[in-house]
Amino acid sequence: MIFLEYSIGEFSRLTNLGIHTLRYYEHENLITPKRNSSNRRCYSDKDLAWIEFIKRLKDTGMPIKEIQHYAELRAAGDPTLNERMEMLIVHREFLNEQIKVLQGHMTKLDDKIEFYRHEIERTSKE
Repeated sequence: MIFLEYSIGEFSRLTNLGIHTLRYYEHENLITPKRNSSNRRCYSDKDLAWIEFIKRLKDTGMPIKEIQHYAELRAAGDPTLNERMEMLIVHREFLNEQIKVLQGHMTKLDDKIEFYRHEIERTSKE
């Protein structure tokens, strides 16, 4: 099996995250890239998958402190599987509530658009 390693520049391009952001994530213990013999960061495909998950959590509104806690649990390994799953279940509930709120907004917008369609149609017949 071939394991690819990426420099910070390559990893930055692959993830669409700036080098500064990657260093910040490392400083905040969200990611822990390995180091090569020259002490340069070496990112792997596993790091790539993890960054994509971090980005998804951020995009869905999980606060950075919760992502940090999740990362700590992940680093602690299998004994934290239940706690990580519970965090994701709670986050999914939060997302479901947000979706309901957005669907309510969408319904109100649809109602207003329909009102305008009827008004435009009514006034164009006069």
